[in-house]
Amino acid sequence: MDLKQLEYFVVVVEKGSFSRAAAALNLAQPSISRQVALLEQELGQRLLERTGRGVTPTQAGHALQAHARVMLNAAAQALFEIKEMSDEPAGKVVVGLPNRVASGLCVPLVREFRERLPNAMLSVVEGLSLSLREGLLAGRIDVGVLFDPPPTPLLSYEPLMRERLLLVTPEGYRLPERVSLASLADFPLILPAVPNPIRSLVDAVMLPRKINLNIVAEVGAVHTALTVVEEGMACSILPESALNLSTRRAKVRAAPIGPPAMWNSLVLAMPTARPASRLIQETAKLLRALDFRAYRPAAPMPAAEE
Repeated sequence: MDLKQLEYFVVVVEKGSFSRAAAALNLAQPSISRQVALLEQELGQRLLERTGRGVTPTQAGHALQAHARVMLNAAAQALFEIKEMSDEPAGKVVVGLPNRVASGLCVPLVREFRERLPNAMLSVVEGLSLSLREGLLAGRIDVGVLFDPPPTPLLSYEPLMRERLLLVTPEGYRLPERVSLASLADFPLILPAVPNPIRSLVDAVMLPRKINLNIVAEVGAVHTALTVVEEGMACSILPESALNLSTRRAKVRAAPIGPPAMWNSLVLAMPTARPASRLIQETAKLLRALDFRAYRPAAPMPAAEE
């Protein structure tokens, strides 16, 4: 069977008429009718019933439609994979990075990308993990790095790094070596608002233990919470990497929380429904090779929860 004949047949069935199929394929209607007739002749079966409103598939037509889609998809995938093998990766790839990751890692990423993929273009989208996740699901982002995204079968997640959450206070506070969960209720806190991943992590630990935090304000981003702490107005629960955003590091104090400790996870995310081109795969390799500790205080990645 000719793949073009199968393609024409599938479009006719989907559009419900030869005229609409001709418009969709930008071909003359008699040409499409002839190819479908040749297909029917080869198979020895009538595939379409002509009606006053268009066409509908016969029982044989329904059976062929299912097989035709599989064959057309397989042919397209084979062509895609062979072309990817023969060509140097080219085109444009969109990478999503959280703001505080991009500030430290965008430069090495662009440097490595230009060296290894000179015929391609990199576009970096910065934002909160929630908006980056939405961009991945909507097809606006090809590969992303996210903080603690909620699970979904539409995205694959690959762990890259974890970092500890700290209690961060203005300089006047005297902190113990480690802050217990119960004592967190004694501090006036400014936290990112739900559904920020940091807030979700904190709530997941505190709410089951019935520890009521003294939350005096909510903000949209980690950087904003840190700024409020620097001004001496409240404390916050933030990941270690947030301290690198501080322009007045001497104005804040920090101590680990626990036990149990709370860990913030960074993952590489890619859509599962769309095939990853060679360019996307090579870009993902570059992201995996980056030192994600470069944007935070150097510390070994913990092997297990405390």
